[in-house]
Amino acid sequence: MDDSSRILNKTTTGTRPIVANPIRRLHLDIRGAVQGVGFRPFLYRLASELRLSGWVSNTSQGVIVEVEGPAAAVERFVQRVQDEKPVHSIIRHLEGNEIPAQGAAGFEIRASLDGGVKSALMLPDLGTCRACLAEVFDLRNRRYLYPFTNCTHCGPRFSIIESLPYDRPNTSMKIFPMCPRCREEYENPRDRRFHAQPNACPECGPRVEWRDAEGRALSTRHEALLAAAAAIREGRIVAVKGLGGFHLMADARDAAAVARLRERKHREEKPFALLFPSLASLREECEVADIEESLLLSPESPIVLLRRNDRPLSAHPVCREAAPGNPYLGAMLPYTPLHHMLLGELGFPVIATSGNLSDEPICTDEHEALQRLAGIADGFLVHNRPIVRHVDDSIVRVIAGREMILRRARGYAPLPIESPDPVQPTLAVGAHLKNAIALGAGINIFISQHIGDLETPQAYGAFLEVIGNFQRVYETTPASVACDLHPDYLSTHYAEQTGLPVQRVQHHYAHVLSCMAEHRLHGPVLGVSWDGTGYGLDGTIWGGEFLRATREGFTRFAHLRSFPLPSGEKAIQEPRRTALGLLYE
Repeated sequence: MDDSSRILNKTTTGTRPIVANPIRRLHLDIRGAVQGVGFRPFLYRLASELRLSGWVSNTSQGVIVEVEGPAAAVERFVQRVQDEKPVHSIIRHLEGNEIPAQGAAGFEIRASLDGGVKSALMLPDLGTCRACLAEVFDLRNRRYLYPFTNCTHCGPRFSIIESLPYDRPNTSMKIFPMCPRCREEYENPRDRRFHAQPNACPECGPRVEWRDAEGRALSTRHEALLAAAAAIREGRIVAVKGLGGFHLMADARDAAAVARLRERKHREEKPFALLFPSLASLREECEVADIEESLLLSPESPIVLLRRNDRPLSAHPVCREAAPGNPYLGAMLPYTPLHHMLLGELGFPVIATSGNLSDEPICTDEHEALQRLAGIADGFLVHNRPIVRHVDDSIVRVIAGREMILRRARGYAPLPIESPDPVQPTLAVGAHLKNAIALGAGINIFISQHIGDLETPQAYGAFLEVIGNFQRVYETTPASVACDLHPDYLSTHYAEQTGLPVQRVQHHYAHVLSCMAEHRLHGPVLGVSWDGTGYGLDGTIWGGEFLRATREGFTRFAHLRSFPLPSGEKAIQEPRRTALGLLYE
């Protein structure tokens, strides 16, 4: 018996087979990433095609739908929902119950239902789709050169959602009332913008503005974008408000401009991310394999680490200062209409590094940016669509023919990992460096966007904000908290101050457990955690561990030989102290 038959044989009173009737009505509960992806209009079109009556509605858990009609058509509906679901949707749970037929005619999309446990999956922000991009550069289209064009297949999601279910009043777009033409698209189930919550146009939606270093507004709309492009072309540093925060942009070919950016941002050698106008321009600088190309062009649009060509093909190559002494470049392609327009106007690659000082979270608000980025940016390209939460660019590298996510943020967060067993509400607060938090409830472990190193008050503030945000959105109160074993981490201090039961986990064991969860391994496994340092069970600093691990515990199978570390953590900043310890040993 296939899945659809199993679903159709469920009843409200048990699982006994139902005697076939000419007309049947089925109530379906569908959960997963089924909001913000065009799922309801898909169900509307499918039900209409099969001539089924009923209704569909969003809930705080996902989507519920009732369909009524000939038994064979109802069965086809269930099967096609699973086979033909929208490309960005994820069905984690689909359960059906037989209910009495009502004889109603027509299929309708009802208002969302709010209530119950918040378990619907928030979708990540998605790169601009081809249809929207074509409209942006179509002279005859009303969205010509409009930098906030989107539909149900693309655009902001996670960065604008304030609460669930995913409806416009629960997003930062609520401050932009739709004009009649946008409202018509939004309410038409056969339009690809049906219930596209960020839907807008030049008449009713957000707009960009160009400001000088002192914050004075100089121009708006497309003239603002042209002014920003001119500033970058002249060698100046421009702060650009994008999807999940600000970028600092400069001409990647201009060694002097890049050097100024390094000096102002206090980032001496660490490679900068680059944004290229097209795949063709990127191939002039880097080797791009097929899997790397698919990542660059994907809706996730991450930064991909690519090996530089030994001899760049472009007449004006990316300067060495962009990634000093590094054979790789971290490169991405435009993923919003704003970025497509700006890079199309420039025609050359730009540095696109996070809009912050080192060790601080990225700026998300234009007023905050004027303060925190003062002295770094020579001008600001901003917009008035509020960013609810900061979201960095994700970083991916291809290893052994497979993608490995090095920084999980835009395009990937906050999709959860599914637990094989239901878990009690638990908050995991992460480590001190490269921090991210997780919230487990039921079978879902929701993983936050990359937060960063908890080295500054601003970073710790972002850490607290993300924790509060996750608990509010999912209306989940943790019953316990997990933290690193290190007693001096700020995240550990936070865990201890919650008053909840605390589970301390050794740093490298946590890495192995995370890999087990990601790849659904039950163990025992041999976990090799080559991750610098972590506080050990014996009170020493561990690093380079071979652990025989299960979900319940681990054995330290092998490790690097220990040696004294003069002055402890200070040796990290002064490697000569490490050398002295090694020589002594």
